[in-house]
Amino acid sequence: MKTTMTMTLTESVQDGSALANTCDIQSGSQVGGKGLQARKERKERKEKLTKSVLKKHLKYIVPEIKLALIKEPGVKLHSIHGPQEIERLIEPMKFYPEEHFVTFHLDAKFQVIGYNEVSKGTVSASLVHPREVFKAALLSNSTAIICAHNHPSGIVKPSIEDIETTKTLIRAGEILGVQVLDHVIVGGADLYSLRENRPEIWA
Repeated sequence: MKTTMTMTLTESVQDGSALANTCDIQSGSQVGGKGLQARKERKERKEKLTKSVLKKHLKYIVPEIKLALIKEPGVKLHSIHGPQEIERLIEPMKFYPEEHFVTFHLDAKFQVIGYNEVSKGTVSASLVHPREVFKAALLSNSTAIICAHNHPSGIVKPSIEDIETTKTLIRAGEILGVQVLDHVIVGGADLYSLRENRPEIWA
């Protein structure tokens, strides 16, 4: 797709230049092809046509560029197979004064290929919508995600809202083909894995 798009853009720019040149010849015939004003008008017409062609195709090119920038080659990937292995990644969240909800994106080998801060809420709750959770995961071609959020109170026991949010995300992930491996809650020096302590949620 990228090659086809490039060829189309190149051909379009060439067509625009050709049209501008045709106008130049006609204009040159009318005014003798001499004089500063004639050359200035020809230059302005050519630039206008080229910009018009680029603007027409830019809306198709930009999304492709955005997707290409999501993954950076040469970045070392960390494998995650349990809540203790992700603890080092969420260490800074333990003492945040307000609630943050983040997701870690994993590939088929359970290597972390992305991170996204989904929401930053009040001191009592973080509003999370499946659309926002899975948007970045799908763009990064993740096969699984691990959710994590902090409790500023330091008490890591999940609330009813935490459990319901987890259930909703699991169901949404099943539909989208992105597995929710765990939902980890951190607070103070403690960490709570819903997958380990409440496995029935995944049943």
